[in-house]
Amino acid sequence: MQPSRHQVRRTRALCGALLTTFVALAALLTGATTSQADTTICEEFGSTTIQGRYVVQNNRWGTSATQCISVTNSGFRITQADGSVPTNGAPKSYPSVFNGCHYTNCSPGTNLPARLSSIASAPSGISYSYVSGAVYDAAYDIWLDPTPRTDGVNRTEIMIWFNRVGSVQPVGSPVGSATVGGRQWQVWSGNNGGNDVLSFVAPSTIDSWNFDVMDFVRQAVSRGLAQNSWYLTSIQAGFEPWQNGAGLAVNSFSSTVNLGGGTPGDPGTPGPAACKVAYGTSVWQDGFTADVSVTNTGSSPVNGWNLAFTLPSGQRITNAWNATVSSSTGAVTATNAAHNASIAPGGQVSFGFQGTYGGSFVKPAAFSLNGTACTSA
Repeated sequence: MQPSRHQVRRTRALCGALLTTFVALAALLTGATTSQADTTICEEFGSTTIQGRYVVQNNRWGTSATQCISVTNSGFRITQADGSVPTNGAPKSYPSVFNGCHYTNCSPGTNLPARLSSIASAPSGISYSYVSGAVYDAAYDIWLDPTPRTDGVNRTEIMIWFNRVGSVQPVGSPVGSATVGGRQWQVWSGNNGGNDVLSFVAPSTIDSWNFDVMDFVRQAVSRGLAQNSWYLTSIQAGFEPWQNGAGLAVNSFSSTVNLGGGTPGDPGTPGPAACKVAYGTSVWQDGFTADVSVTNTGSSPVNGWNLAFTLPSGQRITNAWNATVSSSTGAVTATNAAHNASIAPGGQVSFGFQGTYGGSFVKPAAFSLNGTACTSA
């Protein structure tokens, strides 16, 4: 593979995030939902949500030929995959489903990014369907970064190749083998010019598997490609086709990140995310500011936080301070800045943003901190 494939994939995926925002806003204005079974997506970077918690993206970036996916409530199937590209270069695309944040496009209610030392476990399940007459890999991606960023290219990518067909290979070169999650893997390591890549290639095809993502994360840490103070930002599963690919499918996907890991005294270990949110606003015609205060009502510190909420229809964030926001409309996740990552028991952090709105102004209906519902002040 050429070193540029992940850089291009992630850069162009930004367009997909913008398209998702537009689609979500249109759905809100028309009373539709973005979680709709059997939705066909042919736009290059088109995406939608399923089960109210995952994002499915078409993510065609390596060819101008048409690619379409049919999205169900549990996954997706490639229905059209025109054209081909050389197998010694980058693939055509990466149609996939994910939990977390991908170039500012965050799945609804996700508690990612999360500090590695704060994660007790990250159970996941995946079921694939394969086809003949195509060249591809079935790729499961895990993204890690020193910061809780929700945009741009992360520092380290872990790839799990459940299947590969044709003369394609991971980034870098073979560095041995390892047993992870009770299975044997061929291990490859390299850099694509934008990030480190650690790949685990199954010696024989795996159709489905339930496993703990953290088993692979620990491999990256032990090999010096990540640290426990880093963040898990995204968990993705899909395909990288080089030739054809119609019929390839993710039948089902699940991903949960359970917080509460680490060791006693570890500054990355979070406490229970019991919380109260105060949402103060200043509103004028077509515009507003919001000052958001988050209070830790639990008995343990919260170290690293993500506050998830949904902006009402017609509202759009134009800029924010003291936090990074994952989206300008619809489902939003606000992530702590470096200076306000910790909330002591009884303590409080604040952030704010400015925005525009149309119609009647209303406040978000609910908030959740690191995946746990908050009360309102």
